[in-house]
Amino acid sequence: MVVGTLKIEFYLTDNHSLKGKRKVVRSMVDKVKSRFNVAIAEVGSNDKWQKIELGITTVGNDRRHIDSSLNHILSFLESLYLARVVHCEVEIFNV
Repeated sequence: MVVGTLKIEFYLTDNHSLKGKRKVVRSMVDKVKSRFNVAIAEVGSNDKWQKIELGITTVGNDRRHIDSSLNHILSFLESLYLARVVHCEVEIFNV
């Protein structure tokens, strides 16, 4: 079994409240869930209104497929132009 994780940090430039941040996070999470078969959640910086940290994970039996899926998700999130990607980490490991 191969497990892949992707942690992405975003920066919201034109946001001034936690309510605005939650709207953007909900939009990102809903769009990724509807398009890809992965688990996604906000994993940090819950009280900072300009920073979003999302964690995404997927499981499969082929390392290349997992890597490709995570890269497609990252590209998809960047193409939404809801927030600027500051940092991302990808980890793929065999269990």
